[in-house]
Amino acid sequence: MNEDQPVFVISRAAELAGMHPQTLRQYDRLGLVSPSRTSGRGRRYSLRDVATLREVQRLSQDEGVNLAGIKRILELEAEVQRLGRQVEYLRSFVEPTRRVFTADPRGDVVATRRVARQPRAPQQPRAITAAGAVVLWRPSAR
Repeated sequence: MNEDQPVFVISRAAELAGMHPQTLRQYDRLGLVSPSRTSGRGRRYSLRDVATLREVQRLSQDEGVNLAGIKRILELEAEVQRLGRQVEYLRSFVEPTRRVFTADPRGDVVATRRVARQPRAPQQPRAITAAGAVVLWRPSAR
């Protein structure tokens, strides 16, 4: 079963999470968990939603975190996951080709085109001037 598939009605999700259905409704209103909706506006919870509900309960009861703090923790965890996926995406573009990257409307980095790597002549370090310039060089090709 896909963990994102919305299959549980509110009473079953509440039972699985060890909560009262009214608590799930409150968490939905607060944006802690956002279940899918049926055409009749009924809530449908996924396994991921149930796991989130359990984490909310753990943070609240065991750690003493208030609901606003829990919401912020969940937002930051989602951001970390999104950034991790973006890093993996960027790492997937390895030598000997290079990619040109741009930002999409949401601010995510996307590859736009591939550029063939041109062999470069080894560069010597630049001389330091009397003005105190920084010495820059490129490592030689492997």
